[in-house]
Formats: sequence, structure tokens, C-alpha cells
Amino acid sequence: MAHKISEDELKSLNSKKGIKQFLIENGSFAKALRFIKYENRLKSLQEELIKLQHWAVANNEKIVILFEGRDAAGKGGAIRRATEHLNPREFKVVALPKPNEEERGQWYFQRYINELPKQGKIVFFDRSWYNRAVVEPVNGFCTQKEYKVFLNQVNDFERMIIASGIRLIKFYFSISKDEQAKRFEEIKASPVKKWKFSAVDRKALQLWDKYTLYKDKMFECTDTEIAPWTIIKADKKTTARIEAIEHILARIPYKPKNRKVIKHVEIEELEGE
Repeated sequence: MAHKISEDELKSLNSKKGIKQFLIENGSFAKALRFIKYENRLKSLQEELIKLQHWAVANNEKIVILFEGRDAAGKGGAIRRATEHLNPREFKVVALPKPNEEERGQWYFQRYINELPKQGKIVFFDRSWYNRAVVEPVNGFCTQKEYKVFLNQVNDFERMIIASGIRLIKFYFSISKDEQAKRFEEIKASPVKKWKFSAVDRKALQLWDKYTLYKDKMFECTDTEIAPWTIIKADKKTTARIEAIEHILARIPYKPKNRKVIKHVEIEELEGE
């Protein structure tokens, strides 16, 4: 039986955005409605993020949010949605390249310390010091000794930055092997995205099991009471973005907080997103 469109749904579709999406979706009311619902939900959460940022500035808060996960897991897209309407002067996104020769001679955490937030600031890490927990050992970019030193130090490092007043949130975006393969093909086929496909990406699928081994070890060693991991199931990009933002809003004690907005609402995946 066909879905009967309600008055509110019809009103949503009878907007500039709704009509545009209806045409994009080749006349599919269902797909257009899913898009409008997702956009409306995202907008309400982004409004809460703006309130969170105002609170952080007013109270000299320091917030660090890590986004980890396999290649093509959607970390960058989630960060873009979270920061889309924030004041750019009060946050930054950090995506560090591989260390240069000077940095390789420093204490491993040094270059990440240099990126930690000042009072009133939020820092989003698109990959972080956890490169050494998974990506580096899997691809031979560090020695086993360096890897073991990292595991021995990381919990103490996080304990120290939290004790210094930093609020730390750690996300891991988890996708399936089939979904990663599908996204790699989409990236390679896109004229504007194919630059993202790196030598590391090229080997990711054949090294899947090795990545899994190191990922599991990372969780085992670094999922602590004061700095726990939050695993986001990311095969569906839209639901992953919503869930990540909801979690940020729930974890940070900003005021005023609209708890009705933060309450989880299932958002159907948009095909092709």
C-alpha cells in the first residue's frame, strides 16, 4: 500500500527545497521526504551546536573531538556537518599530514599537543594520535617498539590533558568491508573526489583483517573510563552524522540545552548519500 502523505509532509514538499529535491529524486515522494526529514533534523542539531559553542566561549571551555575510523568511513563528512554553521574563529579542524623529519625526532605526541585548544575553543581531529594505534603499524610506518611505547603512554597522555581541563570525546566510525569497497569505487569515479584515493587506501581492502586486529587491540587498551570510545555504525552516512552530533550534544554540559532536540530520532538513509 502506498504511503499516504500527511499535511505536514505535503507542506515540506511544497517548499523550494522540497520541490528541488523531488526533481532530483526523479519524482520520488519517499526519497524527497527522507531528505527533508534529515535536513530538518540536522538543522535543529546544528542550532544546538551553536549554543554549545557560545557556552564554550563564555566559560573558557576547551573541547577536543576525535574522529577515527577506516578510510572512507565518513569522518570528514561528519565533521563538515558538525561545523557547518559554527563561528570559524572559535574552532578548527586538524588533519595532520605524515610527520616530517624534524617531527619524527620529537616525542610522538608533541605535534598533537601543539594543536590542542586554547580557552573557549573546540578542536576537531580528522584522525589523531591514534594513527599510531592502527594506520601506522598496519602499513609499516612505525616500528613495533614505537607502537608499544605509544600504547604504554596514550592513556596517561589523555589523563593529563583531561586533568588540565580539556573535554575529550573519541569517535570511531565503523563501516563494513563491502561498504568501504563501494565508497572507494565512488571516490575513484568522481572527478572532484578521486584525489582523496591514496596509496594507503589502495591497500586498505587487502589489509582489512590486519586493520581489524589492530583496531580491536586499540579498543582493548584505550577504552578507559575517563576517555571511552563511542563507536558509530557508519554504513549509513546520514544516520552516522546525526548520531555523532547527538552524542556531542549529550556529552557536553552546555546551557541552555534543549533535551527534546537531542533525543535520538531514527533517520532513514538517503540513497546515494
